Amino acid sequence: MRLSSMHYFPLAWPFILAFALLVVIVVALVELNILKYAYERMGIPPRYVLAVLLFSLLGSAVNIPLIQLPPEQVVSGRTVDFFGMGYVIPVVQEWPGTIIAVNVGGALIPVILSLYLLFKNTFYLRALLAVAVVALVVHRFAYPVRGVGISVPIFIPPIVAALAAMILAWRQAAPLAYIAGCIGTLIGADLWNLYRIQGLGAPVASIGGAGTFDGVFLTGIIAVLLSPVAGRPRA
Repeated sequence: MRLSSMHYFPLAWPFILAFALLVVIVVALVELNILKYAYERMGIPPRYVLAVLLFSLLGSAVNIPLIQLPPEQVVSGRTVDFFGMGYVIPVVQEWPGTIIAVNVGGALIPVILSLYLLFKNTFYLRALLAVAVVALVVHRFAYPVRGVGISVPIFIPPIVAALAAMILAWRQAAPLAYIAGCIGTLIGADLWNLYRIQGLGAPVASIGGAGTFDGVFLTGIIAVLLSPVAGRPRA
């Protein structure tokens, strides 16, 4: 087993470049003060916007291994299409079986930021309800994909999270949408379906990685764009 095979971008290059372009656009809007107030509503200082977005995107290439499932023949060196997205399967040699891992950009960073926003806004019950709604809907649309793991159509998490957040907390819809979209997706797609990973032939089944990273990342973008329609931030 080669450790380098654990670290790879979960999306095909055209999609990584498209997400990078989204980062550039959002940062440009922040620098022009068009989205500065939006991030203040989110509860994130504008000077940290670039760091959060870049670390999330770059961190998607880093997986932290947790456990190894029983040996099986795994798929290697392919790109799998699912609902218009291209997911990368790394090239592996002498791989012992599926490795369950945590993706830094798609799970670790979003969870840390979600906890920060949760404690900052103190809407614990509404956050619990929103996360539950997103988790249930995402679980309904989650699908096992051979060689990849569990995948969800990219627009399901951000749309459901935005709707749930606007219904439950209009004035705090942006941070609530981010929390619900990120945590709800990780629970509903990845954690809830861990038992389905065995037998899919995925070299690395990463929580927040291929199959769910795109939905989690887009949730952050949608949450920011949602901010201007909500009320002013809490003092």
